[in-house]
Amino acid sequence: MTDTDILIVGAGAAGLMAGIWAGRSNPRRRIVILDGARKLGAKILVAGGGRCNVTHDVVDETAYAGSSRNAIRKVLRRFDVAQTVAFFREIGVELKREDTGKLFPVTDDAHTVLDALLRAAAEANVRILHPRRVETIAPQEDGFVVGGEWGSMAAARIVLATGGRALPKSGSDGHGYALAESLGHSLTPRIFPALVPLILEGGHFLRDLSGISADVTLSVHGGSGKRLIAFDGSLLCTHFGLSGPVALDISRYYLDARADDSGATLAVNWLPAFTPETFEQHILAHPHDGVLRTLSDRLSDRLARALLDQAGIAAGTIFGALTREQRRAIVGVVCALRLPITGDRGYTYAEVTAGGIPLSEIRLETMESRACPGLHLCGEICDVDGRIGGYNFQWAWASGYVAGVSL
Repeated sequence: MTDTDILIVGAGAAGLMAGIWAGRSNPRRRIVILDGARKLGAKILVAGGGRCNVTHDVVDETAYAGSSRNAIRKVLRRFDVAQTVAFFREIGVELKREDTGKLFPVTDDAHTVLDALLRAAAEANVRILHPRRVETIAPQEDGFVVGGEWGSMAAARIVLATGGRALPKSGSDGHGYALAESLGHSLTPRIFPALVPLILEGGHFLRDLSGISADVTLSVHGGSGKRLIAFDGSLLCTHFGLSGPVALDISRYYLDARADDSGATLAVNWLPAFTPETFEQHILAHPHDGVLRTLSDRLSDRLARALLDQAGIAAGTIFGALTREQRRAIVGVVCALRLPITGDRGYTYAEVTAGGIPLSEIRLETMESRACPGLHLCGEICDVDGRIGGYNFQWAWASGYVAGVSL
């Protein structure tokens, strides 16, 4: 058995951040990070299409779900976007802002981010040992003993930064939850994929439009018909169903709603500038306009023709020739089309996990466990998940920072 002062389980974004700031805060501490992966940083390297969307230019608690927004805000404000940009500049990663508000390295290469973090960890005298999967953590009088097939190690303090269940091939297979439970923590009632593509029922016409995208509004409705939440953004039709930023953003809310209400549905408005009411008014006010031309001016021709087919309207029809039933049909298909979702693509394709360790079980000023003194938690293992666009990385940087400086 070897021993150390601080042992961090997981060398992902949050774990590396915790290690760097623990080392910077007290250079005399012995700090070790253990990770089960043969190659480090898988999630960092695949993020943002291999470019690594480090953060967003504006981040606040409204971009997150899970634990209370007040609790999330307390952690985020300890290490905000400006501090994140300054930190990465200091370790050699200059960031650029894109029109979407996302911040990427100017190199457009995620390796730039990972290499800089590993270099900063080394400079902070953090030892990273891998592949060393942690199977058990046992509390002792003066700390903890961590064990695995590789042996065991004693540490005065432990940080769990194991991630959730998303992208299990990276090592985030949910084992961190079992470790946390063994140390006295509970889990949220539901843990499920978030930022995940959605599957449409077989034979649905949108599955035949694979590759077509459109800027839309997606909305979740309860069984009573009440609109629960809506997001605007780009929707991508695929051979299995729906992907693209707006589908990923709304996926966790739809899946959560369905778990409580089997009648919950997902709907798409292909023309977000219109509501069903204003689109009907537009139809009545422009009787000589062609239906196909109106849609094709705003959507791809293939999608426009497919929507007309769904409404049962011939391509050459003008608005003034529509019967009342046809008018209602096209309004419904264009502005309020219900999407028969049969499932999601699971953790293998999810970008983050919804659910986890409630923040109510963590002291937010230090990210230390209320259930197990000497244990700290940060990153995706916590019950916090953000929208697409760098928000989940910002949570990793902020919660890792808070844990690191408090150690």
